[in-house]
Amino acid sequence: MSNEKRPYKGGHGKPGHAGNGKPGNGKFSQGSGQGKFNQGSGQGEGGAKRKRRRRSGAGNGSGAGVSEQNRQQSQNSQRAQNQRSQNQSSQGRPQKWDDNSRGDKKRFENRGENRNDSRAESRTGRRFDGLTSVERAARRAKTEHDDTKRGGGGTSQRNKSGHERNRRSMSAREFSAAAPSARSRTADTARATVFDVLRSVAESDAYANLVLPKAIRSHRLDHRDAGFATELTYGTLRHQGTYDAILSRCVDRPLEKVGTTTLIVLRMGVHQLLNMRVPAHAALNQSVSLAREKIGAGPASFINAVLRRVSERTPEEWYELIIEDAKDDTERMALLASHPAWIVRSMRQALVAHGRPASEIEQLLEADNLAPVVNLVALPGLGSLDEAREQGAVDGELVEGSALYTSGDLARLESVREGTVRAQDAGSQLVARALAAAPLDGTDTAWLDLCAGPGGKAVLLGALGIQRGASLVANEAAPHRAQLVESSMRPLPEDSYTVLTGDGRQIRETLRKNVSNLPGSIEPGQLFDRVMVDVPCSGLGALRRRPEARWRKSPRDIAELLPLQRQLLDAAIEATRPGGVIAYVTCSPHAAETQNIVAEVLESGAVSLLDSAAALREVALHTEGENGEPVSVLAGDKDPGHTPEIKVKKGAPAVKASQNPTTAQLWPHVHGTDAMFLALLRKN
Repeated sequence: MSNEKRPYKGGHGKPGHAGNGKPGNGKFSQGSGQGKFNQGSGQGEGGAKRKRRRRSGAGNGSGAGVSEQNRQQSQNSQRAQNQRSQNQSSQGRPQKWDDNSRGDKKRFENRGENRNDSRAESRTGRRFDGLTSVERAARRAKTEHDDTKRGGGGTSQRNKSGHERNRRSMSAREFSAAAPSARSRTADTARATVFDVLRSVAESDAYANLVLPKAIRSHRLDHRDAGFATELTYGTLRHQGTYDAILSRCVDRPLEKVGTTTLIVLRMGVHQLLNMRVPAHAALNQSVSLAREKIGAGPASFINAVLRRVSERTPEEWYELIIEDAKDDTERMALLASHPAWIVRSMRQALVAHGRPASEIEQLLEADNLAPVVNLVALPGLGSLDEAREQGAVDGELVEGSALYTSGDLARLESVREGTVRAQDAGSQLVARALAAAPLDGTDTAWLDLCAGPGGKAVLLGALGIQRGASLVANEAAPHRAQLVESSMRPLPEDSYTVLTGDGRQIRETLRKNVSNLPGSIEPGQLFDRVMVDVPCSGLGALRRRPEARWRKSPRDIAELLPLQRQLLDAAIEATRPGGVIAYVTCSPHAAETQNIVAEVLESGAVSLLDSAAALREVALHTEGENGEPVSVLAGDKDPGHTPEIKVKKGAPAVKASQNPTTAQLWPHVHGTDAMFLALLRKN
């Protein structure tokens, strides 16, 4: 057979040729087998096209005694056919190579060097242009536009369908110098800790100030990483509104359609880029690594593209951009200060309702976004701040027995583990001490905390009561919060307090059912001399410590709380003896939860308003004045007092002007505390 003849397609009885099957190894052997020249009988199988044949075939050729000459002729003929197929297939399109044909590609590229034929060299250049198929497709689809991307970030790139992409063209993209196998696919421990905390906050309605300390201890973060995790957690939550406004200009879909976990990583990345001293490349790389570990490779690419767009502008440029569409001053402040607009309006109204100028609203919103310093309190007669001072704590500036602590995890202090030293905001300390110090005629042995959970004010009141010979009943409606109160009260003598579980609105019934559990100094049916009613509220005064609350609350929540607050205050008045003192307390400055509730109860004539601001000034620290006299640190510009307009129903006891009735409101931007409200009332 000559080399010009085409090889037989396969079949029966033709010696020395491949069958019409799939490519095989083309070996010569005795016996029977597929893909070999053999002696024996068999049926060719397959049906591969002639132009796709390789150098050997597969099939059970039939025939006897294939000579070496016939085998060589078959191979030569096959090579010629393959060459003709390649020439036909390569016309008009570049050669494609896969990973399994790298050797063929190299021989193909070098063929012009092995031959002296210049035409072979030109054919080689035409067949392989040095580009991958992806690069070649990108080059064909590339179209220049003069318009900019939505939200800024450079020249727009669109494909043939006109779709804008979040990333630049392949030729302009910046690739990592590291090989894919060398790139990090796991996040550092601190960022992974923050992700877990924020996910619990988003999906389980957890509070970061309760979850974060446990997460730091479980991941065994050192002091530096713990500080980084704390700032990243609270900063991401505080500025969530601003970051969402920025991200909405960098993604091609509504944020509601971005997955929760993806949005968490994006917000973390934006905070690192705009508000932390983290290099841009580190923020991007670590965010992508975190996404790969916690979410997946697909979201990681999306996050990388979005954060690169964020990094193209400075914080000031972004702030100017997002307020362009603000409808009014309230919306502008809401975007810049990262508060819902309704909270901005409510806070402005609250400032006026408590006697402060409305112009302080921006200072108040800014103070809400500052990281609060941990305040410690040593239980009077039981605790000492010496250990905390040895660890760097400094004495507080508002109330005695307090300190400011910035040295990491409080659980490392033995006094904190024992419970004789506690973390408590200075505002909470002040209102508890003000109730204990309010002037009172008659007996002073039975004290009540009507809404005691989680126990901070209750244990401070109990410690103060021990010094005065008084016993405390701490009531909490929720069983799990009652357990927290019980744990907080452990440092006190067991016979000085009782923790009850029951609805505060039915406190008289709860007391009747638990007569045997009352402290010995409190008789069955006895009314109380001092009553603390720290009612459930919106918590708008504690947004520094619970920043996630601003995104969970709505005006409807406040409207639903108002009846409960009034009912609890009525129950507290009912449980107080005539002449006794009630402290109405909220951690919210909202006028509806504070001044309005007090005005309603005063109209009934059942109670009279005391000088609440004077009581706070008395228990606060004092400094030496110009004439050597002691002056309260809450005097002057920091005076928390306000005299509300009091309307008394016809026939109710009149309020004497000499009583100087005032309410007291503390502010983060003025006093550095939570926005605690206090109204001291005396039962008529």
